[in-house]
Amino acid sequence: MPFLLAPGHRRKRPATPTTPSTAHHRPAGESGPSPHRAAFRPDVEGLRAVAVLAVLAFHAGIPGAAGGFVGVDVFFVISGYLITGLLVREAITTGRIRLGDFFSRRARRLLPSAAVVLAAVAVAGAWLTVPLLRTDLEHDVLAAALSVANWRFVSQRTDYLAAGHDQSPLLHFWSLAVEEQFYLVWAPLLAVIVLTAARAVRRGRAVRAVVALVTAGAAVASFALSLHWTRDSVPLAYLGTPSRVWQFAVGALLALLPWHLLRGPRPLRLVCGWAGAAAIVWCVVSYDASTPYPGYAALVPTLGTAAVILAAIPGRGERDVQGAYGVGRLLAGRAPRAVGRLSYTLYLWHWPVLVFAEARLGALDWPAKTAWTLAAVLPALATMRWVEQPLRRSRTVSELPRRGLAVGISAVVLPVVLALVVGATTLRLLGPATPVDVGSLPPGAAAGPSLLARADGSALASGPVVPQPAQAREDFPPDGGCQVAPAVTSSPPCLFGAVDSPDRVVLLGDSHAGQWFSPLLALASRRGWALQELVKQGCPLPELSVRSPQLGRAYRECDSWRDDALDRLRTGPRPRLIVIASLNRYTADPRLLTAAWEKTLERLRATGAPIVYIEGTPVPGADIPACVSGAPAATAACAFDRAAALPPDPLARRIAAGAVPGVRSVGVNAVLCPGDGPTCPAVRDRILLYRDDTHLTNAAAVVLAPRLERLLTESGALAVNAPGGPGEPAGPTG
Repeated sequence: MPFLLAPGHRRKRPATPTTPSTAHHRPAGESGPSPHRAAFRPDVEGLRAVAVLAVLAFHAGIPGAAGGFVGVDVFFVISGYLITGLLVREAITTGRIRLGDFFSRRARRLLPSAAVVLAAVAVAGAWLTVPLLRTDLEHDVLAAALSVANWRFVSQRTDYLAAGHDQSPLLHFWSLAVEEQFYLVWAPLLAVIVLTAARAVRRGRAVRAVVALVTAGAAVASFALSLHWTRDSVPLAYLGTPSRVWQFAVGALLALLPWHLLRGPRPLRLVCGWAGAAAIVWCVVSYDASTPYPGYAALVPTLGTAAVILAAIPGRGERDVQGAYGVGRLLAGRAPRAVGRLSYTLYLWHWPVLVFAEARLGALDWPAKTAWTLAAVLPALATMRWVEQPLRRSRTVSELPRRGLAVGISAVVLPVVLALVVGATTLRLLGPATPVDVGSLPPGAAAGPSLLARADGSALASGPVVPQPAQAREDFPPDGGCQVAPAVTSSPPCLFGAVDSPDRVVLLGDSHAGQWFSPLLALASRRGWALQELVKQGCPLPELSVRSPQLGRAYRECDSWRDDALDRLRTGPRPRLIVIASLNRYTADPRLLTAAWEKTLERLRATGAPIVYIEGTPVPGADIPACVSGAPAATAACAFDRAAALPPDPLARRIAAGAVPGVRSVGVNAVLCPGDGPTCPAVRDRILLYRDDTHLTNAAAVVLAPRLERLLTESGALAVNAPGGPGEPAGPTG
């Protein structure tokens, strides 16, 4: 992991802060590594302090440190330099790499400290988190313990640069997973190269040359992949291992190439070191969450770190290359080195402390976050003092590789077992997550203030909420995946109901339109019509160009999809009815939103079909199923602020004022937020209304179906439907 010296890299105190403490023995006839590769680098230890402080400042939200996430890049370069140098030195001096020894050292030095943190998070999660979030947390513990946390967060399309409230307390384990995966491949590959080159006449030179060529090739391929993924999927580019390999490779090349022969005079090296340090600081200050990252932007901190390390590499016969003015002299000071020694355990502890503090106290401002970050120093010191150092120094553990591996395996097993126990207990508490049987739901009311047809709600007078929280999280419309993903630019046919009928209802918009799939399918089926769904996730129906949080960049696919959908409606057979809906929070500028809606509606009016706009439903802004799972008998505690959840709907107001010809408007918010109180309920008549922090559950939509059909009829968009026979749509309004 990037926060420690390479396994076996001894902290021997040099005669002066930058003087190598030992010279590495080179067998006769071999070029061997230069002395710096066998010596302790106090400046590198201090550089780790810079990296960890940058990350901590970023997570604490300290003003002026929005780019502190580049500290992870610094760690990757340091790790590539130290560990590749260690492995190549062993290969040159012994002719082989003992993989058992290598992984044993890493296991005993890194995994126990991580296990302590994971175990603490697993136990704390049982106390500090509600049951539904607890299951997610225990899955995170499993992924972190098995060194695959980065891929778990990639699968969830996690935006690391937006990390904050309600994020996983183990999100930071992504970087540890990346490094372990890298060395799981890199160390055996080096061993194979050594076996191939070991019989060369000049073994040291041959090994370094071959490894350097392989490293350079990997760096180029990885950087190209990083650029590609940064354009198409930032979570994958940021958290994925292949797109980070090039940063380890840059550090590895520092350990492989004969830089002590290629560098210029001392003044040039001084400039190189300070320029590299300035580049890192500039990134911390100038970068932020809007910076396309990693991509080209990652070159600056990566090469800056390489420059700092390179500037302090001594040549043959040199002892103090920095003098009193080099950045290495500053980094080799007592304070930076002390923080550098603590960097690994401090990195492990600080993020869980911050996340759990916010889970308990609510959103914190940056001074409070800074205070909690400083508080994390205490468990970090304790872990280093009583876990990391004793195991690193233990002769009993270190004398046989299998003992170190046993310690590492135990350190993996402990949090895994805890996570399984806590997770299994939580699942029993939550109950089954089987799909909701919508056929068993009582009929929804078509009119009046009540949600259900029976005003007293007697059909659901007692028992748990429906759907239960674990069910609600997965209670999506049964549309077979027709709500197309962010990377898709065209909807499939997606016809439902009477698919052979020439008459069809079109459901058009983003996922807030998609939540009305079940009611509209029921409406179409009773009339013998087809339902066509044209829905794209996170894509505003008004013609706005937005940024996709899932892709981490401009949402070009949304613009392409919208054009395709509107062109299909304009050139195809005229629909009987077009129902539209969209979240109205893609922009805070009402004029821009109004103009964007008008562009879309103008193209829709060209179809000649009746158009109905379903007003935006409440946006709770909090994970409602998670809240209800923590208060199943007191769901009123999960009510949310009406004003924040239901801001004025500009399009609905303009339609009501007659300013939008050809479009009618309907809404069910009088039922979702009844009365004039300051809050809206999360549960009504025991129906859990929301599946997340913004969308209705499918069960709620099914219960609302009769009301929606009545509203469409009253608006004139639909004629009254005779039982058992098809109805007729109203003509277009003018």
